[in-house]
Amino acid sequence: MKRISLVGAAGAIGESVAQALRRQGRPYRVVGRNRESLQQSFGSDPLAEVVTWNPDDTASVRAAMHDVDTLVYLVGVPYDRFELHPLLMTKTLEGACAEGVERLLLIGTVYPYGLPTTPKVSEQHPRNPHTYKGRMRKQQEDLLLEADAAGRIRGAILRLPDFYGPRVEKSYLHSLFQAAASGGTANMLGPIDTPHEFVFVPDVGDVVTGLLGKPEAYGRFWNLAGPGAITQREIINRVFAMAGRKPKFRVAGKWTLRVLGLFNPLMRELAEMNYLLTNPVLMDDTALTGLLGGIRKTPYEQGFELSLDAYRRVGTSA
Repeated sequence: MKRISLVGAAGAIGESVAQALRRQGRPYRVVGRNRESLQQSFGSDPLAEVVTWNPDDTASVRAAMHDVDTLVYLVGVPYDRFELHPLLMTKTLEGACAEGVERLLLIGTVYPYGLPTTPKVSEQHPRNPHTYKGRMRKQQEDLLLEADAAGRIRGAILRLPDFYGPRVEKSYLHSLFQAAASGGTANMLGPIDTPHEFVFVPDVGDVVTGLLGKPEAYGRFWNLAGPGAITQREIINRVFAMAGRKPKFRVAGKWTLRVLGLFNPLMRELAEMNYLLTNPVLMDDTALTGLLGGIRKTPYEQGFELSLDAYRRVGTSA
């Protein structure tokens, strides 16, 4: 049986997709640069095959794609190296097409939309990125859509908003859960009183596997929205209340990030994307819901409780 391959599987979304595949009893391959990291996350699963790759080596890319008919593309890059996104997609597509891979689903972001021009952003909203990161992500998407249009591979894109979940470190809310669990001070990016949306990471896997089985899903992109709009201040108050603690937090806005960026490259990069907190992209996923016949979305209150409990357990075992 040919396998589904999760390329760049070591992150939180990769684990969510793997869990969905396990529930379905489907074998899968995980591909990444670091074997030790992959073994730690997936080595105990008899359904998982661990494969390492070097994207700069054509033979390595082809070997990672061999005997696979479907790729879920989750490759991340450093936040200050977004020019790598189209480069890595080019190399992946070349290897995948050479090996006869039939389908590729890219897990994308809201960045290519740019500044929203409507209260809710559907797939018909123009892709007009005004940031460097948005342009690089759009180039990545275009490479896949062009390959699909040329008949080289079937390609689709699933766009996610910001996300959170149990021990999900690459999240705006990571510091909040840490602080609520341990009694510290949360570091937040502001402003914190504008509407925002977050996807609970464990919900993503079922959406991904659902899309993979729909021939009509390919040749276009799809939005996945959170369970509703919420402000970060609301989240802060709710999570600290769940922990039985008084809220303690500090907020870094755009100008603070720019000053910090003089000394810290990551802060400088975050400043570019601060528009997502002042002009949030709130997505309309009516099309995706219709395609899949409904989507399970964990309510914020339940997701916050599950996440806080996970952070507490980490603190207890530390």
